Amino acid sequence: MDKDKKKLFIIGLDCASPKTLFDDFRVECPNIKRLMDSGIYGKLRSCDPPITIPAWMVMSTGKSAGALGLYGFRHRKNNSYNDFWIANSYNIKEPKVWDIIAEKGLKSCIVGVPPTYPVQKINGCLVSGFMTPDNNSEFTYPPELKEEISKNIGSYHFDVKFRVDKKEKLLKDIYSLTRLHFKTVKYLIQNKIWDYFKFIIIGLDRFHHAFWKYYDKEHPKYEKESPFEDEMRKFYTYIDTEIGETLDMLDENTIVMIVSDHGAKAMKGLICVNMALEELNLLKFKTKPKPGTRIEEADIDWNNTYAWGWGGYNARIFLNLEGRELEGIINIKDYEKMRDLISEKLKEVTDDKGNPLTTKVFKPEELYEVIRGDAPDLIVYFDDLNWRSAGTVGYKSKYLKENDTGPDDAVHDWYGIYIIYDPKKKIGKNFGVRSILDIAPTSLKLLGFDVNPDMEGKIIEI
Repeated sequence: MDKDKKKLFIIGLDCASPKTLFDDFRVECPNIKRLMDSGIYGKLRSCDPPITIPAWMVMSTGKSAGALGLYGFRHRKNNSYNDFWIANSYNIKEPKVWDIIAEKGLKSCIVGVPPTYPVQKINGCLVSGFMTPDNNSEFTYPPELKEEISKNIGSYHFDVKFRVDKKEKLLKDIYSLTRLHFKTVKYLIQNKIWDYFKFIIIGLDRFHHAFWKYYDKEHPKYEKESPFEDEMRKFYTYIDTEIGETLDMLDENTIVMIVSDHGAKAMKGLICVNMALEELNLLKFKTKPKPGTRIEEADIDWNNTYAWGWGGYNARIFLNLEGRELEGIINIKDYEKMRDLISEKLKEVTDDKGNPLTTKVFKPEELYEVIRGDAPDLIVYFDDLNWRSAGTVGYKSKYLKENDTGPDDAVHDWYGIYIIYDPKKKIGKNFGVRSILDIAPTSLKLLGFDVNPDMEGKIIEI
């Protein structure tokens, strides 16, 4: 066995931001700080759109969301008005880092990377992520690892309900979930053979969405002297302690990365994209829906509707195109003109006080060289992601004071983080902004592999 053989250990902190990790809590995170002081680090520009799915798979494949055909958690099925599919592991057609290195016999441990459910065979072991239905599912590879986890770690859980009002209970639930996930990682580090280890801590994302307004003094809903004001700092300190314990299990031939799929920032407001489209006379209802009605369940007058949308941290707009949609009314020759018109109209939407927003609207071909799957006609980032989008309908106003799917303090930011640490090198340098696409080719290079020229990212040289 080659004693100098390089291994790679990747810690995925879902939603970790430069503001929290590099600035506000750097001192409170001595283990992470040590990696930064001796390695390289910087901001990691996320993908389009900057959300968990597709971001972790963009990072794992070195391919854009367009090439993967993943534009969010759900996608329209056969241009239907109301039928859709949810992203899962079988939708990922491009090879992931662990697939590529398996061809040369290298083993991997993968924990919590979405979407890896349903589980598929890998050269090593895998525990699926938060999109797994429950622990009655077959959530491990090999299958017998499930019983091994139950015996040595306990009852496994994948996520928490984080858009809730009962913050005290949520706080306990997030700690419990995160403790369980780190316990699993430590067990696998010690008991499995691996060359490449990648795991995602989803608990940090849930913490940001649930507790950001208590920490961020610039948040529109900041609560001064809240009992939760110091909880963000405490959670980062806790995560750093857990990371320190995992680092103690690694040898000097193991290179460490810490990465996030996107960042976080305060949510300034929420725009109901379909109410905005109705206001612009682009969407018509036969009967007025009740507040909070999902767009798929609304009684829409398709003969007089030009566009509708889905919400989220960004909005996806679909045009009612003749020959594509069942009751399409836009002639194909008018398609580009309508896309341009809708784009300009959405850019003119103001905030609830009439102030202009920095809204950007993109056609998929402006973002992706390759477009696969069920792409929307337009992708909308309201106020550079500061304003969230809601897809539900039936409200008196296109503005909501609260997220339509439950309390949410934070929206996504373009910039996550990366840290790369080689125990045998001392660098300690900020390498500036890199792309999320760069992580896959860099991972292969660090493991001694030639990088596939089809990958869209570039190698980060250390």
